[in-house]
Amino acid sequence: MSVYLIADVQVTDEAWIPDYAANVHDIVHRHGGKYLSRSGNITNLEGEPLESTLIALLEFPDMASCQAFVADPDYAPYGKSRADGSISKFNIIDDTDLAGTIPYLTAG
Repeated sequence: MSVYLIADVQVTDEAWIPDYAANVHDIVHRHGGKYLSRSGNITNLEGEPLESTLIALLEFPDMASCQAFVADPDYAPYGKSRADGSISKFNIIDDTDLAGTIPYLTAG
């Protein structure tokens, strides 16, 4: 079952971004993941706008692969620099439908 990592990031110090952007993709890929988006083009449609500077959406083949990426020792220095230079929230969702009414999704 695919899972999606939603990285909601408010950058407070841009120093970490070039190194992170240049290197983390390979670590994600090593764990079977891929970026679906890594964008600062955020348009609020409803509710209070997020204070996010960028939102990244990554797809992994399963929860274990996503957790292995986050726990990878090679990712640790990049994760630390991101955490030190931003206010970040990482959330994981799966590909299920909580209501169970969308026929192409597994009922969640």
